[in-house]
Amino acid sequence: MAAPNNETGEEETTGHEWDGIRELNNPLPRWWLIIFYATIVWAVVYWIFMPAWPGITGYTKGLRNHSERENVAVALQQLESSRVEFAQRLLAAPSLRAIESDPDLLQYARAAGESLFGDNCATCHGVGGQGFVGYPNLVDDEWIWGGTLDDIQTTLRVGRRSDHPETTYTEMLAYGQDGLLTPAEVNDLTDYVLSLSGQLHDPEARARAEEVYQTQCVSCHGVDGTGDREQGAPNLTDAIWLYGGERSAIWETLWYGRAGVMPSFEGRLSEDQIAALAVYVHTLGGGED
Repeated sequence: MAAPNNETGEEETTGHEWDGIRELNNPLPRWWLIIFYATIVWAVVYWIFMPAWPGITGYTKGLRNHSERENVAVALQQLESSRVEFAQRLLAAPSLRAIESDPDLLQYARAAGESLFGDNCATCHGVGGQGFVGYPNLVDDEWIWGGTLDDIQTTLRVGRRSDHPETTYTEMLAYGQDGLLTPAEVNDLTDYVLSLSGQLHDPEARARAEEVYQTQCVSCHGVDGTGDREQGAPNLTDAIWLYGGERSAIWETLWYGRAGVMPSFEGRLSEDQIAALAVYVHTLGGGED
């Protein structure tokens, strides 16, 4: 309700009226005025003590000479110093056990490794390391090239079938495409491989392929089909398949061959980054002692 005029006793208005509606001239609440004037005082104090007014070549520094840019620079320098300390400790750690026994160092390695994994590895191996067809699963306990911390670091550093001079280069031959085996022999060998992992197969075809397996496959995958990590030859008996374990996928592997590439990260990542990434991959769930 509008306050009455002290002289006339009538309600004060601004003199504006629309369609019979008058605009009253009520005073603002006292609490609102107090807050309003306090903000003015606060603004004046801020102008005096803090950077506030821009100029042509700079800005007013204020009595406190405060600079968020300098604060951020100091914080970044402190963070970098902390990272350098942890990086040195990580590189100096003699073993995985030593890293695991240092909670702060392990936390640093996992945090740094997770960030590096997201930037460099997740595209192929998935955000959680679960892998895709043609890209190994990093969370199980089966490793083509070995799953110890040293093995993982080596894979990260030199890659597999990469352009690094120290990389390991072996490939699954294209037995059909290159004419090393006849179509019938490839079909029979497909049944033999299916039998190694206990899948449904033709026993007669398996028997026919016995000699072919012994002459063409044993040198890499072994007599019992358990593979050879030194050559990156997968275990054919565990029903874990990089390119698929159904008949059509196995036939395609035998016919066209496989030669997937793991790139080298030496030069792209620093030694301590590779070490941190190796620790992270190891702790995804499938690392070996």
